[in-house]
Amino acid sequence: MNRFWGCSSLLFLLCIGGSTLLPPAITRAAESSPQRVIIGTIYDSQGNPIEGVSVIAHASQASNTLAEAETQSNGIFSLELPEELPPNLSLTIERAHFKSEEVPIQTSDLSTLKNGGIIALPEIILDRHIGIAFWVATVIFIIMLVLIASEKFHNTLAALLGVTLVFVVSYLGRSVSESLYIYDFKRALTYVDWNVIFLILGMMIYIAMVEKTGIFQWTALWAYRISRGRLWLLMPVLMLFTGIASAFLDNVTTMLLMTPITVQISLAMGINPMSLLIPEVMASNVIGISTLIGTPTNILIGSYAHISFSDFLKNLTPGVLLAFLGLIIYSEFTYRRELKKSSNISTTLLEKLTEHGRITEPQHLKKAGWVGLGMIILFVLGEKIHLVPAVTALLGATTLLVWIKPDLEEMIAAVDWTTLVFFLALFMVVGAIQEVGLVSIIAGLIRKLIGENKILAMFVVIWASASLSIVIANIPFTAAMLPVIGYLTKTIPSVHTKVLFYCLSVGSAFGGNGSLIGASANMVTAGIADRAGYPVTYMYFLKKGLPALIITVALANIWLLLHFF
Repeated sequence: MNRFWGCSSLLFLLCIGGSTLLPPAITRAAESSPQRVIIGTIYDSQGNPIEGVSVIAHASQASNTLAEAETQSNGIFSLELPEELPPNLSLTIERAHFKSEEVPIQTSDLSTLKNGGIIALPEIILDRHIGIAFWVATVIFIIMLVLIASEKFHNTLAALLGVTLVFVVSYLGRSVSESLYIYDFKRALTYVDWNVIFLILGMMIYIAMVEKTGIFQWTALWAYRISRGRLWLLMPVLMLFTGIASAFLDNVTTMLLMTPITVQISLAMGINPMSLLIPEVMASNVIGISTLIGTPTNILIGSYAHISFSDFLKNLTPGVLLAFLGLIIYSEFTYRRELKKSSNISTTLLEKLTEHGRITEPQHLKKAGWVGLGMIILFVLGEKIHLVPAVTALLGATTLLVWIKPDLEEMIAAVDWTTLVFFLALFMVVGAIQEVGLVSIIAGLIRKLIGENKILAMFVVIWASASLSIVIANIPFTAAMLPVIGYLTKTIPSVHTKVLFYCLSVGSAFGGNGSLIGASANMVTAGIADRAGYPVTYMYFLKKGLPALIITVALANIWLLLHFF
């Protein structure tokens, strides 16, 4: 039945002459007579259209090519045939990393073609081919993850090494054996999510201008004054501010700014900075997922699954608040001895904090506030006018640059190009394992495990994501899991179209609290604390973070179940 409707749809589109809906070859064929065109759609075994499949027409049992075409991103191909056709016609369907198929053209269809007609073939399914390239790409991906997890290499260097190895194998290895080919550079670029790249770029430029106003230092001092030196109150106030800032900036940038301030406050009050830093970074990872731009993982998920800024707010914020409340109670209990210490602060130290806690550029801050408000409005309402988040971020950053007129070179230099290169290389490495079929195999195995149980699917996604984010940095893990979740969403009956992506968001972000390498914000915080003389070991963070992971994920899981079912 599906094949019948597939053929009928293609023929209907051709008949109505929809030049905007059909490939150019079909449109041209429809405008001239006779046509002699074969059209069809090619899918993989999971029902995804395959791009770049070669469709070659030739006489049966012969190697001479009569015509050739390639499928588009929607899997559709159109093959224009010459006037002279052989008595027996076949199509060879082939693409790297798939098994080739021979499709004979039926006698009745051949007669239609000879008379200048058009035929639509039933949908064609190609099975994956597991060859040497599959294992090479898989090993390279694992090596990249190990290098990131072990901190032997910087994240960006590990990703660059991974994508370089993929290209070396594809280009140099191909000259030795065709089976070593993974993909070419042009194909690799198709796996880069440019919406993510430009969204991060725009937000980095905006944040660089906001940072220079002194707002973060002023807010930290305000938090101290609100708590009046009471440590049990100072902790949740700092956690709340850090979390809110993370939701509207991003958690890595927030911790870059908050960590040195928090260390200063802790030393001035005579307590171990870890008692404030660890709860802060965990709050950053938890509250950050309330918005599209709060965490790198949300940016990836939102772009892939077309989840808007307002969708994240509406569907995750109540669960995030519940998890945050649990995190506060846990943090107060964990650091109760440190929080009971005397918090007397000398007048000299207070004056020093006050001096650092000034708004240095109030007019610039006011302008940044108005632009930021406009960006949030566009983030929320932009989907109604098909305005992608990347454009909003670039619009806001450019507007503020024009309005404030800062040193442009200084602002461009403030962009974390290392992170952008990391994302570019990461997208390509993850694209390599998608190209060879590893992601499809993982998706199929999870699908068999889950069956058609949507609640089990939620549990598996959220807890597996949280558990694996302990040993795998959550950004590359999330990037690799997106196509898997996309497949599960399409194949599990009655599941809400976005719920599994929300589960991935919660699991990967909250799971980042489970270990030092789980989230980029953790490593940033640890690096600054170490330079201040307070190193954060892997085991220390694991001891404090693992219980927090269990508590927050469990509470968020309860909310998702109540909300969606």
